[in-house]
Amino acid sequence: MSLLYIRKDMLGPSAPPASQTGAIRWLRENLFSGPVNSILTLLAIYVLYALISLSWPWLANGVWTASSLQECRSIVAASAGPDAGGACWAMIHERWHQFIFGFYPPDLWWRPILAFGLLFVALAPVLYADNKSAMSKLCGLIGVLAVLCLIGADGFSFHTVLAIALFAGLTAFAATKPRALLTVTILFPFIALWLLWGGSIWGPITALLGFMVMAMIYSLIAPKLGPVMGASLGFIAACLWWLFLQSYVSEAWQALLPLELTYVTSDKFGGFLLAFVIGVASISISLPLGILLALGRRSDMMLIKTLSVGFIEFVRGVPLITMLFTASLLLQYFLPPQTKFDLILRVVILVTIFSAAYNAEVVRGGLAALPRGQYEAADALGLDYWQAQRLIIMPQALKISIPGIVSTFIGLFKDTTLVSFVGLADPLRGITTIVRADINWKGIYWEPYIFVGGIFFIVCFGMSRYSMYLENKLKTDHR
Repeated sequence: MSLLYIRKDMLGPSAPPASQTGAIRWLRENLFSGPVNSILTLLAIYVLYALISLSWPWLANGVWTASSLQECRSIVAASAGPDAGGACWAMIHERWHQFIFGFYPPDLWWRPILAFGLLFVALAPVLYADNKSAMSKLCGLIGVLAVLCLIGADGFSFHTVLAIALFAGLTAFAATKPRALLTVTILFPFIALWLLWGGSIWGPITALLGFMVMAMIYSLIAPKLGPVMGASLGFIAACLWWLFLQSYVSEAWQALLPLELTYVTSDKFGGFLLAFVIGVASISISLPLGILLALGRRSDMMLIKTLSVGFIEFVRGVPLITMLFTASLLLQYFLPPQTKFDLILRVVILVTIFSAAYNAEVVRGGLAALPRGQYEAADALGLDYWQAQRLIIMPQALKISIPGIVSTFIGLFKDTTLVSFVGLADPLRGITTIVRADINWKGIYWEPYIFVGGIFFIVCFGMSRYSMYLENKLKTDHR
């Protein structure tokens, strides 16, 4: 006897309810998860609608081709009515080169473009150390963009051919021998210094020799007297080389084999070129300096701990603008007479010191977050202090500190706009003030700030997204 109401065959799985999948689920979970969230979402939608409805006519009536603000207004009045308003993007179209390059000579624009492209190639082994595909794609993409920028700035010239050959070779190295790009990473500061400022090529080369002297002294002293003494003596030897021997060796080599580029003074730097020079230099130097300060603050040696704490607390208690005025006005008084100390270099030094103090506290927080067992494990393995820091402690502390470090870097890059107070033409205030002083653009206001703010947002958002990628990549504790 068979019962008709008993099923003999299993049913297949049913599709989930529409409310639990796709966009509907996302809306329910993120925007309409409760009465309060629903009200806030509706208020936000209304505010966005109000802002867009107010700003859209101004954006839609924008003018891209005009020679003055009055011409922009005439075009807007003719197309949208006498009472209509419209953005005058023609000012950006006419003065974009000043926002990007400042007053850098137009016939030499190929040099900062090439330096900016090489910057990303130098960063590739750091950003994607174990991802050969990502490194080669980044080098290839940057090479294409750099060549297009060179063609737009200088036409198809010798510099364009040189860039094509250079980036093609670097992309091939990234695809076949990615570790070879570390050479570009090490040499990039000296290459960028020569490309941007010009002058004799032997200046950066002899400066690099100072670091080689430091490494040689360290390798000789560290095995006998320890890494601290080796690093200290190596640094002193490098300083003696830079102060007393470098200029003579550089001049001798220049007389024997003259190789140089047209020298560009620092007052020609401005716009985003200046922001990137200060930002990249300060970021790359402040992180290792901040790590050393964090280790010094946690040291058991009273003198080192006291000096580190005093330095960090003093720098963190002084506004950045005060340090910039110090770089501009007071630093020269502490140098020997007749010493010419470039203003941009002074600003880079003070901004680096300022950022290093904040990075030190961020890294110290990461060190404090590690359990005591990690230190005990390093001792159980028989590692000395520096081996334990390099192999066990610091990698974990830096992983914890990634959000804080990136936040410090983003703040530092945005703070480069403060250099306008010491006479440098930053993109936000310096160049904008210069452009608005032109009688043709007198009265323009929002357009330059929107343009500069957009570029700052792209750069800072890119750093933020990379930090999120790095956090997810290094999140190995809960897998």
